[in-house]
Amino acid sequence: MALELGINSVSLEKTPDGRRLLVRHDADASVDTVWDVLTDTGCWSDWGPSVTAVETTDRYIDDGTAGRVRVAGAVWLPFEVTACAPYRWTWNVARLPATGHFVEERADGSVVGFEIPPLATGYAPVCARACRRITALAQQRDA
Repeated sequence: MALELGINSVSLEKTPDGRRLLVRHDADASVDTVWDVLTDTGCWSDWGPSVTAVETTDRYIDDGTAGRVRVAGAVWLPFEVTACAPYRWTWNVARLPATGHFVEERADGSVVGFEIPPLATGYAPVCARACRRITALAQQRDA
């Protein structure tokens, strides 16, 4: 089942972490550039509507990267990247499984997306906004 929202799409699919709500957005940027934006902790607050700051020793994430994120401008929460392979990463925030992040290649660019745990489906509009911001940042880097 998929719901189209402009160039966003939302669907319920099986992922390596079980069934998740997937939010996707077409990007007119290369898969590597979008991946660079997704994994660069220095710009998470630029594209993450709920993230206002990040503290970590790693500029680019990898398996096991840990630190903390400030959400809603006030609350600091610990995070740890639980998996990071080319074009997909997942993390725990406050020791709870949070969104997965991915990039897929397509013939004329890429697709950026989020995997949302079933209990957090209300977070889909936030992820759709993040997808649009990631796309804009990646297009700037590709320019």
